[in-house]
Amino acid sequence: MVVFGRPSLRRLGACLGWWGPRGAALQLRQTPRRLKSTNPFTREQEQEWRRRNRTVLTYVAAAAVGMVGASYAAVPLYRLYCQTTGLGGSPVAGHASDQIETMVPVKDRIIKVTFNADVHASLHWNFKPQQTEIYVVPGETALAFYKAKNPTDKSIIGISTYNVVPFEAGQYFNKIQCFCFEEQRLNPQEEVDMPVFFFIDPEFAEDPKMAKVDVITLSYTFFEAKEGHKLPVPGYN
Repeated sequence: MVVFGRPSLRRLGACLGWWGPRGAALQLRQTPRRLKSTNPFTREQEQEWRRRNRTVLTYVAAAAVGMVGASYAAVPLYRLYCQTTGLGGSPVAGHASDQIETMVPVKDRIIKVTFNADVHASLHWNFKPQQTEIYVVPGETALAFYKAKNPTDKSIIGISTYNVVPFEAGQYFNKIQCFCFEEQRLNPQEEVDMPVFFFIDPEFAEDPKMAKVDVITLSYTFFEAKEGHKLPVPGYN
């Protein structure tokens, strides 16, 4: 039978940690207990967060690369879209050759076509139309000319945008040949003629919205061709 007796003061002091230097030394030698972690995320959760972060970074990098690639394709794609839809007064192209052979001029619908030329401040060219206006009828082809000169002592490459006013008439303004959206290199003091071969679709005369339109303006703006330079939206800049 086990008998519980009164513990000695020495043993009691050692247990409670206050028995003199020896008790203090025992306390110092004791290994401190590690606190239980209060982090709500387990190791698996942390790994999952790291995996998600890597995925997001991958998507961001891919988007950046895609944007760089899109910037190089922006001009030809935008040109195709504008020419197909007539957005911003851009003349429509793509079906001119078939129409020229079959279209019938609308002789009683005379339209005055005026020409405008602008040059961006960064491009040191002289650029102007060789005629201020011509008269045409829907279904009839016409030829006009612009003149560009590089008065500087270095070669410069330019590129142009165009638009038609009023904007709604752009869908009927078909250009067969022109110099827009193509890089034009002019050597020092070089001067060139730039032709514009076009016609107005005969359906122009049948559109009620065009009934009061008797004047159409074709406008070109030349910019210096530089890497990374974005051309403005035709008709709105």
